Amino acid sequence: MKNPQATRNLRKAALKTPNGLGADATRDISGALGILLADTFALYLKTKNFHWHMSGQHFRDLHLLLDEQATEIFAITDDIAERARKIGGTTLRSIGHVARQQRLSDNDAEFVTPQDMIAELRDDNERFVGFLRETHGVCDEYGDVATASLIENWIDQAERRVWFLFETARETR
Repeated sequence: MKNPQATRNLRKAALKTPNGLGADATRDISGALGILLADTFALYLKTKNFHWHMSGQHFRDLHLLLDEQATEIFAITDDIAERARKIGGTTLRSIGHVARQQRLSDNDAEFVTPQDMIAELRDDNERFVGFLRETHGVCDEYGDVATASLIENWIDQAERRVWFLFETARETR
């Protein structure tokens, strides 16, 4: 029969995944990735919210644009979480965990104009680029080139989203 105390201790045991980065790097990088992941989920859900609730003259184009962007955003969630785990950290465990860590605000309004949706997503994606750069800085501090390399691609994607949203907003005014 298993010892219940030993089982509880195993649940609390550190992961100690070998990574060559050290304990401080694991803590700081995986912590930054966890917060970044929360923001990624918040941005994904807001983008889908606006996709689902789009209306107006340019409905089809905007509906499809936001669906494309949401798909791109969601695609990086697994990479962020797995990178945190790969270096020995932990990651998000629940919607509540996301809500406690996210820096981007939700939008629960009953109605948002298409122009306001595009402007809000543009601003959120700009902030997201800043969060990506901050996380890249943490990686640079510890010499984690693998995580930094991933982040560089995500920055490029987010900057493209900002560009598209910026140009779209100029068209919808």
